[in-house]
Amino acid sequence: GLVLNTQVETNRGYTPVRGPLRGTADAPTNFDTISAGGRVQGLVGPVWAAIRLSGYQERRGAGLVGARSAASGGAAALSLREGDDRGGWQFQAWARSSDLANSAVAVAPGRKLTTPASDQFATPALGYGLNAAWQRRGDIWSWEAGVDARVAEGKAQERFRYLNGAFTRGRESGGRTAVAGLYLDTTREAGDLLLTGGLRVDGWSQSDSVRRERDLATGVLTLNSSSPDKSGVTPTARFGARWRLSDQTWVRAATYAGFRTPTLNELHRPFRIGNDVTEANPGLTPEKLYGFELGAGGDGELSWKGTLFFNRLDDPITNVTLGLGPKTFPIAGFIPAGGALRQRQNVGRIDAWGLEAEVARTIGSLELNAALSATHARVDGGATAAQLAGKRPAQTPELTITTGARWRASERLTLSTDARYESARFEDDLNTRSLAPSASLDARASWRVGSMEIYLAAENLTNAKTVVGQTADGAKSLAAPVSVRLGLSLQLE
Repeated sequence: GLVLNTQVETNRGYTPVRGPLRGTADAPTNFDTISAGGRVQGLVGPVWAAIRLSGYQERRGAGLVGARSAASGGAAALSLREGDDRGGWQFQAWARSSDLANSAVAVAPGRKLTTPASDQFATPALGYGLNAAWQRRGDIWSWEAGVDARVAEGKAQERFRYLNGAFTRGRESGGRTAVAGLYLDTTREAGDLLLTGGLRVDGWSQSDSVRRERDLATGVLTLNSSSPDKSGVTPTARFGARWRLSDQTWVRAATYAGFRTPTLNELHRPFRIGNDVTEANPGLTPEKLYGFELGAGGDGELSWKGTLFFNRLDDPITNVTLGLGPKTFPIAGFIPAGGALRQRQNVGRIDAWGLEAEVARTIGSLELNAALSATHARVDGGATAAQLAGKRPAQTPELTITTGARWRASERLTLSTDARYESARFEDDLNTRSLAPSASLDARASWRVGSMEIYLAAENLTNAKTVVGQTADGAKSLAAPVSVRLGLSLQLE
């Protein structure tokens, strides 16, 4: 089989900052993108094989005059599989490259104008990895054993310190990360009891860290630092059980541990949004998760499930505020009034507990659904960031509710609607920038004739002003206003 796909999109966008604080520095978030991909698959003897290639290019305006970005990249993947209902083997390998050019600006008081602040003119990165697994499925026991690995390497090249109409400093930063592991997953299903378990042992490393800054006029190095290579071995596990009480109801429990290594961006790439600057940190270490869940559910015309959970995240990677402008900081330099300097850091731990619930009902051609997520999360900054003790993690609402309905009005006409509510949350780690609760409503109507579908979709139908960001000077960024799309989808087989 052969599959080809392409997508082209042009969007003149909207201005995030609206209302009395909007100034001539604010501009629409325009967006242009094109992507294409293809996959060929089939049998090569007894082996099923697939090869996929894809690429993309996009340009964005960031909502401020002079702040824009351009990104491009490509990916390739190979999949091989052989086996039957009793098991077999599989192998996957992939590689992905990307590049990003991003310009940032400083915003003058009153949002009257912008001036260049930094120009990340290239951030080439390459990621690649593989997975190999062997599976067996029996009447009671099933298992999978395998190995996987992934590597990422990249650099950020930047001009900064804009003085007298020109950039005066240059910066190069980057490094390499790698994770490789062995794992074993098992399942035992006998009667009404289902047991699952998994063990992993991963080795990880962070290496080749570099940060060099130089004077562009003379070429003299003003900073040449590196972070020592780091590595470690981390074992993790998960166990779960589900007991079916009847044909339609069940209870379950699970406990698990996991970890995440820092990304190249978190380790090496500083970035700026308006007057807020966030510094990278090559000294970061992996964050580790421990959790427990207890749940129940039911199947049938009315399906439902609910889960009580507790999670503990040790050494979470978060953006920590180091100070407010106007002030000059080591390495980061001058932060203007209305701006803040933050750095990615491992901070103590985050404890979170709460409830997740879903319910769905089908009545003839009408499908109804609703979901709720209630989370109480607090930070313990430890000795690294004691000022965060008792604070809620940034951009974390305590309550999220979603509802939806889908009506198959006829063989050709389908109508659907979705609503979402989020409670208040904070923009920053210090919980000083509060973002108001938000609600949104989307709707869609589609008409299908054979393999062709014509649709009309409206997003944020009530034109709700959802605040998604706030700067230190009080300027609020809003999500997209009401937008309507008319589309045509054609599938050829």
